[in-house]
Parts: sequence; structure tokens; C-alpha cells
Amino acid sequence: MGAITSAVIAVAAVILGWITIEIACKPCLEQGREAIDRNLNPDYDPDDDIRAPLNPASAPDDATASSTAPKFVS
Repeated sequence: MGAITSAVIAVAAVILGWITIEIACKPCLEQGREAIDRNLNPDYDPDDDIRAPLNPASAPDDATASSTAPKFVS
């Protein structure tokens, strides 16, 4: 009976450890799983995944002009 109890406790500890790691590292694990899913998808085209302009200076003037303008204090 002691061996069964020890086995049940060991399995419960492994399950709780797995849940703890899943909760603690959730953002990192989600990004990794998304990357794996994209790489395994035969219909995925990396050229279609455009998230930001390659040259931020070519962005519309109203979006970048106010944040990149130098400010001089006299």
C-alpha cells in the first residue's frame, strides 16, 4: 500500500509542477507555440506577415513627427 501512495504522490507532484511552469511561463510558451504552428503550416507565407514598416522614417508624418522632433531648452 505504501508503494501505491508514493506513486500517487509522485504523479500529483509532476502534474502540479507542470501546471506551475505553464502558468509562470505562459507568454513565452504561447509565442513559442505560435511560432511552431506557423512553421509547421504548409500554407504559411512569411512575406504575408508584415507587422511593422521596415523603414520607420517612411511612416506617415503625423505619426512620427511629434515623437521624433528634437526639443531644445534655452
